[in-house]
Amino acid sequence: MTLGFAILGAGRIGQAHARAISATAGARFVALSEPLQAAADDMQARYGCDLRSIDEIAASDDIDAVAICTPTDTHADLIEQFAKAGKAIFCEKPVDLSADRVRQALDTVAQTNAKLMVGFNRRFDPDFMSVKAAIDAGQVGDVEMVVITSRDPGPPPAAYIKVSGGIFRDMTIHDFDMARWLLGEEVTSVMAQGSVLVAPEIGELGDFDSVNVILKTASGKQAVITNSRRATYGYDQRIEVHGSKGMVAAANRHESTVEVAGGVGFTRPPLLNFFMDRYAVAYANEIAAFVAAVTGGGALPTTGQDGLRALELADAALESAQTGKAVTPG
Repeated sequence: MTLGFAILGAGRIGQAHARAISATAGARFVALSEPLQAAADDMQARYGCDLRSIDEIAASDDIDAVAICTPTDTHADLIEQFAKAGKAIFCEKPVDLSADRVRQALDTVAQTNAKLMVGFNRRFDPDFMSVKAAIDAGQVGDVEMVVITSRDPGPPPAAYIKVSGGIFRDMTIHDFDMARWLLGEEVTSVMAQGSVLVAPEIGELGDFDSVNVILKTASGKQAVITNSRRATYGYDQRIEVHGSKGMVAAANRHESTVEVAGGVGFTRPPLLNFFMDRYAVAYANEIAAFVAAVTGGGALPTTGQDGLRALELADAALESAQTGKAVTPG
């Protein structure tokens, strides 16, 4: 079976998924919905896809699945529309900035028996998958502590901050999902601190640019997440998992593996400096996993419930940072 895809939105993430779909066996990029003509023309020229409206895509017999890459405030409505239309749905995170609205959309998904996968691409990064495989194989014993470092090269523009939902819902949400995945247990306590150390305008908009979060499960397992909107040395993405038998870690990715040594020390190429480069393989892997699950009838690896749980942790982190108290998520 070949899965006919439509992509909703031709922005950066839509372009990433267009590349992934076009390179995935068993998938075909059929149609695009994009209101900006220049962006639509560019994607049509690259991939030969049709340009159709949202409603036309919902009614199209040659479309089996949609990839929702539109602004966040449209996600829940589109999920509901395409669930009712009988399409398989891949949606970028988050489903919505409101947990209640997410629950409503997931109710529709359940009622229609639709297939929904939420795009937490970092689970599909080869290095992070190897970390998870080592845990599952028992190489580190029982997981006790997880440390996740995620720092962006620089802050996004103020216009983006205004609609992002804040650092916890926009940036840390990826790390909340990773923490749940690596801990193997649900989080019962969230303690967070936030500061404005990078860009004063972010604070003026009511957000933080530098945060630390401590998560704890009922059994006492812990995860520590550190985020910053600025890393002068590149896109900083690291994970460490400590267990009863040892430790497994994934280091940063550099532009190349070449290292030069001399009298003044060792020099290495810089880090990959943008998430589209750092996670290019992860984006391809997650689309391949979605196609395999939909065509093969298997379980989707990241679900709407995963999206809801990560958002609940983000909401709890924001409350904790504002009140200075530990918060129970959900």
